[in-house]
Amino acid sequence: MQGLTATTRCRRAAFGLVFTGFLLLGVAPASAAQLAGVTMPPTEQADGASLKLNGIGLRTYSILGVHIYVAALYLQSPSHSGAEVLASPGVKVIRLQFLRSVGADAIRKAWRSGLQNNCTAPCTLSPALLTHFLSFVTPVHKGDLVKFVFGPKGLTSYYNGHPAGRITDTSFAQLMLASFIGPHVNTPELKRALLGQ
Repeated sequence: MQGLTATTRCRRAAFGLVFTGFLLLGVAPASAAQLAGVTMPPTEQADGASLKLNGIGLRTYSILGVHIYVAALYLQSPSHSGAEVLASPGVKVIRLQFLRSVGADAIRKAWRSGLQNNCTAPCTLSPALLTHFLSFVTPVHKGDLVKFVFGPKGLTSYYNGHPAGRITDTSFAQLMLASFIGPHVNTPELKRALLGQ
């Protein structure tokens, strides 16, 4: 740095700040992302579409910050707006890599809260459909990978790479996505990370 003029140093510093800003906003070229020892791939193929990693975040629990899972959001067109993503017709993917085992009751409680919180008028959440969905929730174990593929015909879930279920009610599938990036999420920090904010 000793051989640089003040102007050159300022230009390089400004470039560094701009480049860092792009990285924080998720505008940098797509590459694999690592968090808490988990590597998420830079792209996903789903329903015949090619998606790019939009953001990656950590789900924690309690004031102790217990690590539950690493989540990643994949989109056809990167976006920093939850409302924009929810309104878009394209395919979306959520990947959850679990860092610890979680019981079925705890998972049901989180889903119930997330779905109910994001179903605001004029939305109505069918108690029967909610009960039916929650009845299929099973425990997850450390290392498990859960993937949700959101498309125009609903949602398909995968458990460690194997199909685990399908939801054809598009409104309910939309609420599931909103549980991660909607206006009333349980974990705002994770939402911001997934949206690259």
